[in-house]
Amino acid sequence: MLVRIVGQPPLQATVYQMERLRCNLCGEVFTAEAPDGVGTKKHDETSASMIALLKYGSGFPFYRLEGLQENLQIPLPAATQWGIVAAAATLLQPAIDELIRQAAQGKVLHNDDTSMKVLGLMKEATSAEADSSDPPERTAVFTSGIVSTTDGQKIALFFTGRKHAGENLSTVLARRAAELGPPIQMCDALSRNLPKSLQVILGYCLAHGRRRFVEVAPNFPSECRYVLEALGEIYHHDELAREPGMTPEERLRFHQVHSGPVMEKLHACLTAQLEENRVEPNSGLGQAITYMRKHWEKLTLFLRQTGAPIDNNLCERALKKAILHRKNSLFYKTRNGARVGDLYMKPYPHGGVVRRQPIRLSDRVAKARHGPATESAPDAMELPSVPGGERRCITLPQILSKRKKFAVSCCDCVDLAGGQAVGEQNGVDDEAAIAGEIVTM
Repeated sequence: MLVRIVGQPPLQATVYQMERLRCNLCGEVFTAEAPDGVGTKKHDETSASMIALLKYGSGFPFYRLEGLQENLQIPLPAATQWGIVAAAATLLQPAIDELIRQAAQGKVLHNDDTSMKVLGLMKEATSAEADSSDPPERTAVFTSGIVSTTDGQKIALFFTGRKHAGENLSTVLARRAAELGPPIQMCDALSRNLPKSLQVILGYCLAHGRRRFVEVAPNFPSECRYVLEALGEIYHHDELAREPGMTPEERLRFHQVHSGPVMEKLHACLTAQLEENRVEPNSGLGQAITYMRKHWEKLTLFLRQTGAPIDNNLCERALKKAILHRKNSLFYKTRNGARVGDLYMKPYPHGGVVRRQPIRLSDRVAKARHGPATESAPDAMELPSVPGGERRCITLPQILSKRKKFAVSCCDCVDLAGGQAVGEQNGVDDEAAIAGEIVTM
């Protein structure tokens, strides 16, 4: 097996020079037809996908991609990039509406938000404060993340504006089917994360409670050590409960048997430290203990409710996309720009090695190499074209007759039926590549 990784521009361009002839008798101009599958649009759908992936999925601003493409001599201005992704967003809107509808039917919904800058909204707030004696009630801008899970399937949604995460969750749950029961909501203890006038089974993120002890651990090392080790044991149990084949009911029973006693001892320890006045309530450690005891029922929902997660890390990871955009692009300019960003800003799947079909020698060529062919295949395969290089014509029979290394890097056209390669260029390769197995990234 041969793995070959090549570098190329994020967006490539192919120039087709179509011949034009004019009739001397009637003056009509005839233009050669474009190759099949080329189409008439300058930018195809994959262009919008790649730009959106770089911009909203990898934190690559328009201006940075413009500079890269300019250096690679395939110019693509930032304004053109925005036009491409904005046009594609209109086509994708119906699919996003359907995703929102399906997300509303989820069994568990995670939600949280992070700050974001939208220059248009910031300008509106500034103007309202200057023109009115009654300033607006809310001036901050947020990007809310909502992750809905059902039977292992995940749907991530993003909403940027003045609404909090709880208000956006209410908008999503308004499309929930009436016959379904209340879903499980996982978030932190901020009141703005809760949906108004909608019934949910509320659970709080255990990682947020743990984080408070991590922050004060340098000042209270011995007191925090027991808490962190106990919570570490809980996370170990949760990892074991995620083994393939374990149902939600079995996971609940596993936590009740193994994590329940640990949490009971932890609660007794935290209560004793405050009631016996071993910890100052207003200290950092005292506030961390008070937070855990105040929200204990919701923090331990995973011990009573089937399918309840122990933390909100799933939504926290999804919001990393918005944070990455904020760090690199700094802001959105308008409401519409934020809407387009929300549409594209979903967790993108990571690429990997994709196995393609094996390319084997035909019976005729295999016999010439003194080895049987296991299955029929073409006598040659098409290689990508590379500009430059000395051009010459070579065929497989000529290659095999030499029985040594030869120079073939690419060809513009290959006759797969007859094995005639036309327009090949010089390079470095080996005849074994003809019978190799194609693997692409």
